[in-house]
Amino acid sequence: MNHRVESVRTTLVELPLERPIGTAIHSIRSVGCVLVEVRSSDGVLGQSYVFAINASRLGSFDEMIRGLAPFVKGSDFHDTEATWHQMWQEINASGHKGVTVSAMSALDVACWDLVGRTAQMPLHKLWGACRSDVPTYASSGLWLSDPIDSLTQQAADFVAQGFTAMKVRIGSDRAKDDVERVRAVREVIGAEIGLLADANQRFTPKEAIRRGRLLEEFELEWFEEPVPAYDLAGHARVRDALDVPIASGETEYTRYGMQSMIQAGAADVLMPDLQRIGGFSEFRKASATAASNNLPVSSHIFTEQSLCLAGSLHNCVSVEHMDWFSPLFQEPMVLADGRLQVPDRPGHGFTFAEDLAERFPVA
Repeated sequence: MNHRVESVRTTLVELPLERPIGTAIHSIRSVGCVLVEVRSSDGVLGQSYVFAINASRLGSFDEMIRGLAPFVKGSDFHDTEATWHQMWQEINASGHKGVTVSAMSALDVACWDLVGRTAQMPLHKLWGACRSDVPTYASSGLWLSDPIDSLTQQAADFVAQGFTAMKVRIGSDRAKDDVERVRAVREVIGAEIGLLADANQRFTPKEAIRRGRLLEEFELEWFEEPVPAYDLAGHARVRDALDVPIASGETEYTRYGMQSMIQAGAADVLMPDLQRIGGFSEFRKASATAASNNLPVSSHIFTEQSLCLAGSLHNCVSVEHMDWFSPLFQEPMVLADGRLQVPDRPGHGFTFAEDLAERFPVA
């Protein structure tokens, strides 16, 4: 059997959302994706993707992936650690954050998928499994742009679908509006359903502390990104002032970004994003760093491809259920009793659907 990578192929698509949505810092109508396929000399495919909101600067991601592809082509796809560090050294002049790391992530995930598919093993089993299902929370709704009557209907729908936790976005200009929105959702879902709040970096530390105290009565599971992501000292101030756990980390890059958050005491729950963290290889290192500091992780977006990680990382306490990317895949996610099943299919367990470029062309 030949374990060499024969080719790397990228395809650009744009997935429209059912309706435009808004957070405190985003206005989103679609997600553009660069689909990556790594083919072995034996004809086996490994797959991954990265995305850009509204397909903005999607070509930059594509260009960087193709620029780093020579480090993968011709290599033994089992040599993920060597390939990752070769790319890491190469991007030194371009920077160890941003598009460069996202491109590395896409290639790393595709190679690991190829490893699993070639071995005919699910990746969580190959890495050493710890579970076959994982807690999740509904995150494909309850947007800041939604009026309260829409929030309550969506919340009821999530409960009917079997979710046992969900996330509401806050960040209104007036504090009382955030309170009313969170109260409305809590009244619909009751006390037994977990409720998380995401401020999307909207507040100053003082305002985040004030809002957090106003929201205490609603028993939030966590308060996510209360201040700008780069303000680690501000995160720590909010964390010290409030009893509710602080979750953050989706905009940090690699284990080194997570280590900076840990050293600053910035969060109770770290949220690695597969695209920014550096792929499967680096996600696992970042999670180990968190575990050595007695901190849990919860994956950000990339639900399908994060399930294999959650199935093998004991301190991964949940994955974010986001349905934006479901049209990319042939296989659906399976939710049962508020938990997502970790697929037992080879690799990360999900395969791109056919004719995606024709069905979802970039506008």
